[in-house]
Amino acid sequence: MALVILIVLVFILSMNTGFTRLSPFDLLRTLFGGGTSKERLILFDFRLPRIVISVLIGAGLAVSGCVMQGISRNALADPGILGINAGAGLVVLLFIAFFPTTAAAPVFLLPVLAWAGAGLTAALIFSLSYKRHQGLSPTRLLLSGVAVAAGISSVTIVLMLRISPDKYQFAATWMAGSIWGTNWKFVLALLPFIVVLLPFVICKARTMNVLHLGEATATGLGARVPREQLTLLAAAVGLAGSCVAVSGGIGFVGLIAPHIARRLVGPSHQTLLPASALTGALLVIAADTLGRWILQPAEVPTGIVVAVIGAPYFLYLLSRTKGG
Repeated sequence: MALVILIVLVFILSMNTGFTRLSPFDLLRTLFGGGTSKERLILFDFRLPRIVISVLIGAGLAVSGCVMQGISRNALADPGILGINAGAGLVVLLFIAFFPTTAAAPVFLLPVLAWAGAGLTAALIFSLSYKRHQGLSPTRLLLSGVAVAAGISSVTIVLMLRISPDKYQFAATWMAGSIWGTNWKFVLALLPFIVVLLPFVICKARTMNVLHLGEATATGLGARVPREQLTLLAAAVGLAGSCVAVSGGIGFVGLIAPHIARRLVGPSHQTLLPASALTGALLVIAADTLGRWILQPAEVPTGIVVAVIGAPYFLYLLSRTKGG
């Protein structure tokens, strides 16, 4: 409940954050159909779509990270660290590089392309990490993900050096984690993935609790481990890929949000998954609001702000873990 209240408060604050200030009275008047044409344009065409997208991206990335940590039993599993975000981003950048203009890119095609890139990357990483009689090794998973991510990043850099200057600027901003899809078309493109996959994963909470016990124990309890792992992985990849298509390279959300949620509600996935979604939404919307406020009229990419917020907390969490 506290997370919901915080999200609502930051949501209201974010509507009044930007180069053009809207007083609380102007904000209420515009929300209920009044206001000038300029105020309606700022609120309904620029700020509200971006705020809604921030909430959706935060929830999607956080749940994706929570699923990956659960099925791999690796506390460091995350779409960014494992290279899944990089795979999704590479396919999107390949499409943009060969498409005439970045502005004309089909909005509804980008999440599908990102999902395909994320899926191929995840398949490669998990095939390198899985052994038939041993299952997924958390160490192999992490090392394979880091290696694949490094390779994809190298290809991405080479690609960026060969594109036109205007597309290079767009790609550089995108890789920094700037929420560039800031209109209602991008909300509609992302929404089906979140609306379908988020409830599906939450419905699988009991299965994730069993999988977290280990492959041998889960098999003994009657779980179809490979099938359930593949299904949950596909859902996590779908969430991460669709979010990356709109947000660019925002890291740390899938890593930090589940850890914070676990400290708030415990390890049971029935409560951990919804709490992770809310924590991720709060983290991204707060980071986006700060990024628009710190250096007005310029903006700091949301991914950079998330890293600044998330890295110190994660270092603190690691120190506490070692101390225990």
